[in-house]
This record gives sequence, structure tokens and C-alpha cells, in this order.
Amino acid sequence: MVTRASFLKRLGSAHPILLAPMAGAGGVGLAAGAMAGGAVGTLPCAMLSPGALRSQYSELRARAAGPINLNFFCHRLGAEPDDSAWRALLEPFYAEFHVGPPTTPPPLRAPFDAAMADLVEELRPEIVSFHFGLPDPPLMDRARGAGALILASATSVAEARWLAAHGVDAVIAQGWEAGGHAGRFLGEDPAAQMGLMALVPQVVDAVDVPVIAAGGIADGRGIAAALLLGASAVQIGSAYLHCPESLIHEPHRDLLASEAAEHSLFTNLFSGGLARGIPNRLMKALGPIREEAPRFPYASTALARLRTADPEGFGPCWAGQAARIGRPLPARTLTEHLAADALALLGRTDTGWQL
Repeated sequence: MVTRASFLKRLGSAHPILLAPMAGAGGVGLAAGAMAGGAVGTLPCAMLSPGALRSQYSELRARAAGPINLNFFCHRLGAEPDDSAWRALLEPFYAEFHVGPPTTPPPLRAPFDAAMADLVEELRPEIVSFHFGLPDPPLMDRARGAGALILASATSVAEARWLAAHGVDAVIAQGWEAGGHAGRFLGEDPAAQMGLMALVPQVVDAVDVPVIAAGGIADGRGIAAALLLGASAVQIGSAYLHCPESLIHEPHRDLLASEAAEHSLFTNLFSGGLARGIPNRLMKALGPIREEAPRFPYASTALARLRTADPEGFGPCWAGQAARIGRPLPARTLTEHLAADALALLGRTDTGWQL
């Protein structure tokens, strides 16, 4: 069994904190700040071309020292579904903004493929993490062969067991409190999502690899609780959205600091996949879940022009259930406070992170 201390050494960061991947909200500036504070910096890659990823990675390497995590999605695209019912549902909004569905499909969230495996071999990041399961074994072997620590998200004990059996170095136990896309890849019932307090100890008991807790952790109390439940590290996202380095628009930032952040919901409207966000105009008008929305990631196609016309009303405001706890601090300062507060609660005055 890998000890917390040995896993932290392998992770390569001063603190057992990973910046969560947040496409559209994270990026080089946020990752660099988190790394400067002693966390693992993460670049979300599902919406990046190989060229864009190479550029961001090079910039991050130049701006900050420490381990970098490249996060990829592993969904199966399949044939494009018929989205006529979804477009019909959106027709009143098209009429309001004098737009129509896009004639040329916009770029979709792309799964990890051979081109990205080539790039991982070229860049050799310390960590590669996956969402929605794992890539095919030959692709995963290439990431591991590049020297990367392999992480993947699980939303259930069954998923955690599956990931461990398929060779991950650590499991990210993602509770339903987490903002953005739930990494569920086994089972079809969204009502089966587990909260972090129940999920972490059961995953810790079920697998023989380290567990990283994610979802609803936004301060030192959450970090300390996760470690006491048996996690070896934590992954934090929504708390970092408050940082000036985050790329969210100002209305999203205002919502995070308001009572609205206390009412985040799961929705499938923006991508077709289950994801947690603060209700906006689209969610309020249609309800958070609609069967007309085509499967992930195709629901986003019909929304493209509406998002351009009204980003706040028709673009997602991803946020986890603890988002309002966050503070508008620079990412470096926030990371330092998170670590110091957790260590104080755990009765530690050093950075050994032993319990």
C-alpha cells in the first residue's frame, strides 16, 4: 500500500492539493498561481488542439516550477445523434436573437487520441489524468511510458474498482458536490451519484491505490476532513474560480459570491452530459434536465450561436456546492492559505502531511 508521504513525493508538489481541470475557466495563469503556492497545476485539454496545448504547456513551464497535470476526456463520440427535437425546443430563443443553429458544427470536446498521446510523449508531463473512464490500453500505455503518473475519476465504488483493476496509479473520488461534469462512466442512473463523505472512505477501503478526494472541498476544513477519511490528496476547483487569474466572465464571478451559488444543480443542457452549475436563464426556462438534449458532447452544438449572443444566459456557470466558500485571493495566496489552514486543523506545524 502506498503511504500518503510516498504518494505526495511521487506527486511532486509541496502540498497534497491538485487544481481541478476547468475548461474555459482554468488556464496557464491559474495553474501557475496554484503551482507557486505548492499545488499541482492542471491544464484542461479536452477543448484544446495539439498546437494550443503545446503552447499553453510551454508557457506554464516557463512561468512556474512544479508538477503539471494534463487532463483529458475519454468519452466515445460515436455517430452524431439527431438533435432536431433539441433544436425545436430552442427555436423561441433563436427567434429572439435572430440567429439559427450553426451551419458548421463548432469544435466539440474531444477524447484522448493518438495525436494527444504523441504530444504527451513529446511534453512528458508529470501527471496525466482522465475523465469518463480511461482511453484504450495502447493509448494509456503510451502516457505511462512517457513517465506520467496516471489518475482517473470515479463517481462510485464500482468505478473506482474498475479503474484500479485497469492500472491507474491513483483514483480521484469525485463526489456529486463537484462542479462541472461528473466523470460517471459506468451505469446510467444519475440518481445513483454519491456524496463525498460516503464515497471517499468506501473507495479507500475498496482499492489498493491512493485516493484523491474531489467535490465540495473549498477550504482547510474540507481538506482536513478528506484526509481524515483516508484520502491521500484533494482536488479543488470551484474555490479557485474566485481567483483573479480564473478566466470566467464577470457575471459568473458575481454569481459565485451571491446566494445563487448555494443552489447549484445538475444539468444536461449545455453539453448533454451531467454537470453541476448555477442556474441561469436557459436552465430556468427549460428546467435543468431535458430528454431532448442529445447525448454528450453533442448538445452544445445547437447552443453555439445562443452562447455567442448571450454568454451569461446560454453558457454554463459551472460551480460546485461549496463554491460560495471561496475567497477572491490570488491563486498562490489561496493555495498557501488552504494548506496552512488544513495543517493547523490537523495539528501539524510542518509540511509532512502525516496523520
